[in-house]
Amino acid sequence: MSALEEKNKAVVLDAFDTLFNKRDYAAAERFWSPGYIQHSAHIAPGREGLFDLVRSLPPDLRHEHELVMAEGDMVMVRGRFSGHAQAAPWIAVDFLRIQDGVLTEHWDVIEQEATREQSLSHLPMYGDHFPEER
Repeated sequence: MSALEEKNKAVVLDAFDTLFNKRDYAAAERFWSPGYIQHSAHIAPGREGLFDLVRSLPPDLRHEHELVMAEGDMVMVRGRFSGHAQAAPWIAVDFLRIQDGVLTEHWDVIEQEATREQSLSHLPMYGDHFPEER
C-alpha cells in the first residue's frame, strides 16, 4: 500500500470521528470539500446535506469502523452506526473519493444489523458478537 493510500485512510477515519462521534462541524469542514458530491439516496446533496443529517440525529450517534481499505484515491470503510434512533444499528460500507486530503465524493451501502434470531447464517454482521451481546 502506498503512503498516499495510508494517508487517505487516516484522513477518512479522522473525518468520520470528527463529524459522527465528536459532532465538531467546524473542524469537520476541513475534511469535506465544499463541492462534495453525495450519491446516497437518504442524504441531501453536498457537504451541508450530510452535516444537516448528522445535526438532525440524536447526540448518542456513534460510528465505529471494522475495516478500512484504500486503492488509489478511493477509501472504503466498513462500519457500524448506532444511536441514531432507528430500530437497529446500521452496518454500512462507505466509499469515498479523496483528492488533496479532502473527501470529495461518497457512495454507501447500508443494512440494518440483525439479531441472533434474525440471522439465518447464525453469524453476527459486525464483529464477533451480536448487538444484544455487546
